[in-house]
Amino acid sequence: MRKICYSVVAAASIVIAVLAVPSESFAGDSCGGASWYALRSKTASGERMNPAVMTAAHRSLAFGTRIKVTNRNNGRTVVVRVNDRGPFIRGRVLDLSRAAAQNIGMVSSGTAKVCYEVLG
Repeated sequence: MRKICYSVVAAASIVIAVLAVPSESFAGDSCGGASWYALRSKTASGERMNPAVMTAAHRSLAFGTRIKVTNRNNGRTVVVRVNDRGPFIRGRVLDLSRAAAQNIGMVSSGTAKVCYEVLG
């Protein structure tokens, strides 16, 4: 009986530990909607937005963080650098530069379902 009780306590501890980890950092990836933009205004990081460079906006990742983005519809991937904040539309996790969106085949649709993995 004691062995079973200890097993239940151990299992409960593992579940609590896993639930305490934010989902964004769990396994290093996240999924959601993405859109793209091609403005030439200043980004939240202070640099000028260049639609021809592989960059992205994310709500909380540190500026300079590199992430691998995969289009869930076609499997194409691109590596981008976070240099801006956003998107500010529910359900979206990234805003990509036009060049990044073109590389994963989402320019014509404007949006896509993507998963991303933080590289560093």
